Amino acid sequence: MRVATVENPLRLAVFISGSGSGMQALLNHQSSKPCLHETTLVVSNIANASGIGKAKTQNVKTITIELDSMISGKEERREAHEISIMAALEEHDIEVVILSGYMRILSPFFVRAWKGRLLNIHPSLLPKYPGAHAHRDALADGATVTGCTVHLVDEGVDTGPILAQSQLEIHPDDDEESLSERVKKLEHKLYPKTIDDYVENAL
Repeated sequence: MRVATVENPLRLAVFISGSGSGMQALLNHQSSKPCLHETTLVVSNIANASGIGKAKTQNVKTITIELDSMISGKEERREAHEISIMAALEEHDIEVVILSGYMRILSPFFVRAWKGRLLNIHPSLLPKYPGAHAHRDALADGATVTGCTVHLVDEGVDTGPILAQSQLEIHPDDDEESLSERVKKLEHKLYPKTIDDYVENAL
């Protein structure tokens, strides 16, 4: 990875599938001070994801790349989808990919191409509660503490090297919704700061 400067920041693509609240927090962070990274592309796999509009209001280029339903085989459809994404990343000279509420698991094919330049945030203190239902699993387990984890993505599910974590106490009256909202606030602080550290090679 090249050495970035404020004048020539690292070019990030943020992958979203929904509201883009984490993407918005990153854009706010990048506009609040001189940064060594900038979000130059937002990629969604969902055409009506509300995060697309948020990116557009800040003049960030957005593209939607959905799965091609005309391709019959699941693996063939997945491969074609990721090839299209990788072509867009190359076209926009993207240097690092930031997963932010992206609800698809990337294939080993994609991960190998971007290994070391592919970051994700997960709503638990990994290695506890990987997968899509971290808050439900933490509550069902009777956990008293949870949080969020920023990690590099490898070929497993939420198994890559951990870069940073932040934690909070689980309240006795928490449900999945309330816990999710409180953890999101942690995510919106931790992720931009960790991306700063990652780009500065300070980790």
